Amino acid sequence: MNLSKKLSFLVCFVLPVIAIVGQIYGGFSHLIVPATVFIALPILDFVFGKDRTNPNESDFLSLQNDSYYRYLTYVWAFFQLGFVIWAVIQVVLIERPIWETLLFAFSVGLVTGGIGITVAHELGHKASKWEQFLSKMVYMTVAYMHFFIEHNRGHHVNVSTFDDPATSRLGENFYQFYPRTFVGSLHSAWKLEVSRLSKSGLKTLHYKNEMLRYALVMILFCGFLFGISSYIKGSFAYEAVIFFFVQAFVAISLLELTNYIEHYGLRRKEVSPGKFEKVLPVHSWNQNYFVSNAFLFHLQRHSDHHANAGRRYQALRHYDEAPQLPYGYEVMILIALIPPLWFKMMHPILENWETKKVSA
Repeated sequence: MNLSKKLSFLVCFVLPVIAIVGQIYGGFSHLIVPATVFIALPILDFVFGKDRTNPNESDFLSLQNDSYYRYLTYVWAFFQLGFVIWAVIQVVLIERPIWETLLFAFSVGLVTGGIGITVAHELGHKASKWEQFLSKMVYMTVAYMHFFIEHNRGHHVNVSTFDDPATSRLGENFYQFYPRTFVGSLHSAWKLEVSRLSKSGLKTLHYKNEMLRYALVMILFCGFLFGISSYIKGSFAYEAVIFFFVQAFVAISLLELTNYIEHYGLRRKEVSPGKFEKVLPVHSWNQNYFVSNAFLFHLQRHSDHHANAGRRYQALRHYDEAPQLPYGYEVMILIALIPPLWFKMMHPILENWETKKVSA
C-alpha cells in the first residue's frame, strides 16, 4: 500500500478535533461537524474519485499483519473513551442553551457513531481478546454493547435473509426498519447468549451471561459519568447522563442507517429449508470513494468484509461484481431518510443489477 493511502486513514482524527473546536466557540460552530460529514466529504469524494486498487496477493500477508493499522484502531478506542468523558464534563462545566447542547450532542454522536462504531466493528471481528475488549469498550461509550454479540454471531450468519434483523428488506423504509432492527438485535443477542450458556449446561441468569455483564458495565459507566460530573458541578448533574444518552442515540441511529443501506433488498438463495447459500460479495452493497473509504476504515468495501470477516480493513478488496451504491455512505444516509427518494433511486439500480447477474 502506498504511503499516501497508508496515511489517509489518519483523516478520522480530523472530525473530533472539529467537534472540540465547535465546543470551544459554541453556538452554530457545532454545525461544522455535520457540514464536514454531509457536505465536505461528498465534495472530496467527487474531487478525488474512486479507489479501485486492490492489494497485491504477494503483499497481502505483510499488509494484513502491519501493526501500524492495528495501533491506529487501538489509539482511537482509548481516544473515544476520553472524548466521551470530556464531552459529558463539558456539559456541566459550560452552561449553554438547550438548543446548543443538543447541537453539541449531535456533533459528538457523529464522531462516536460514524467513526467510533466503525472502529469497534473492526476490532470486534478479531480473534484477539485484547481487540475484542477494546471493541466492547467503544460500544460501551454509545450504550450498544449487545451489538458485539448480535453482529458477530447473528448478522454474519443470517445476513441477507429474513432471519437477520439487521438486513433491510425490499420496500421497507428506514423508519420501519429502525424499530425492527433495534428490538430484533436485542432479542437476537439475548437468544444467542441463552443458547451459548445452555450448550455449556449453564442457566440463563448466570454470571457468565454477557448480556447481563454488559448491563452491569453500562450501569457502572453511567454511574461514573454521573459521579464525576456531579463532583465537578457540586450538585446532582442529571444533565450529564441525559447528554450521554442523546449522543448515544445519534451514534446508534447512524449505525442503523448504515446497516439499512448495506444490504437493502439483497437476498441469499435458500438451497434447502432453513439453509442458505454461502455469503458472497454480491450480498452486500459496495462503494469505493477514496476519501470516505479512508474516513471509514474501508467500511464501504463491505462486500469483501462479509465474504472474509477476519480480514483487516487495510486489506479489504473492491469487487466490481458486487452491487454498487451510487454515492458514498454519507450521501446515501441522507437519501435513506427520505423514503420516496430512496426507493426511486435504489429500486432501478437493484433491478438492473439483478438482471445483469441473471444474464451473466
